[in-house]
Amino acid sequence: MTDQTMSGAPVNEKTRQPLRVPVLHMGIFAALLIFFLAAPFFLYPVFLMKVLCFALFACAFNLLLGYGGLLSFGHAAFFGGASYISAHAAKMWGFTPELAVLLGTGAAAVLGLVIGSLAIRRQGIYFAMVTLAFAQMVFFFSLQAPFTGGEDGIQAVPRNLLFGLFDIRHDRAFYFFVLAICFGGVLLIYRIIHSPFGQVLKAIRENEQRSISLGYQVNRYKLAVFVISATLAGTAGATKALVFQLASLTDVHWTMSGEVVLMALLGGIHTIFGPIAGAALIVAMQNYFAGFGAWVTVLQGAIFVIAVLLFREGIVGVIGKWLKKPL
Repeated sequence: MTDQTMSGAPVNEKTRQPLRVPVLHMGIFAALLIFFLAAPFFLYPVFLMKVLCFALFACAFNLLLGYGGLLSFGHAAFFGGASYISAHAAKMWGFTPELAVLLGTGAAAVLGLVIGSLAIRRQGIYFAMVTLAFAQMVFFFSLQAPFTGGEDGIQAVPRNLLFGLFDIRHDRAFYFFVLAICFGGVLLIYRIIHSPFGQVLKAIRENEQRSISLGYQVNRYKLAVFVISATLAGTAGATKALVFQLASLTDVHWTMSGEVVLMALLGGIHTIFGPIAGAALIVAMQNYFAGFGAWVTVLQGAIFVIAVLLFREGIVGVIGKWLKKPL
């Protein structure tokens, strides 16, 4: 049953019910939290922080593609742009880590609003190409701008005192700061997906014309999800800059946009935990197969082809299909 809002758009009665998190999802989140809380005592903290940052990046991208139905080839602009802003703020202005991340996140939000306002006027491959074009503009700006350091990037970014009080310069101490940001970001994405806003996004993804006929202002929803996705991608990039104490052109290069697409597809779009699994797999390959040099890219491509042929819904998507429960 539906009724009409003051604006004339329909509202599903089910969306008025409070959010009920499935027990399976609660168990998975709890298991992930326990694992990541214990992991730095057994695994290299910097590797784990990289996994967390890219997991948030992949989840932010998946919010746009998997639930908004919008394929962006330019998410490196937000990830790398926030990385530069955060690194510059921490090194040149002495910002504390939380302020540096917030500033980078805010910059990504503004950039997402500007790019999204223009990109949503196109659909399909044209939308993807517009986002790629803007990302390339950000790349060349980062190459030429004086504060970015050009090809050298911004190096030796300091990890200042958290809130001006707590010393988190050691990797293990900084790890828990990163864990709080990235895990909180993933939970926020989960909440967005399961909110009335998220349900409208799914409706637009499935049948945009029907959503328009029901009274929804589709472009506003598209712009909103684009900005949210860009903002959270920026959070991941700003945090990564402090993890590696470096912001470089790699973060804004078009290959970074391709990498996050690979992570989301490998784990499974239309899933909550797929991008996390995809990010962990790709980062682990890059870390443990580093000795193979350029062959790492070939291995990634081979695994991606196999996954596409055998796991059409992604690794986590197939597992959810076997369990007959959405993951």
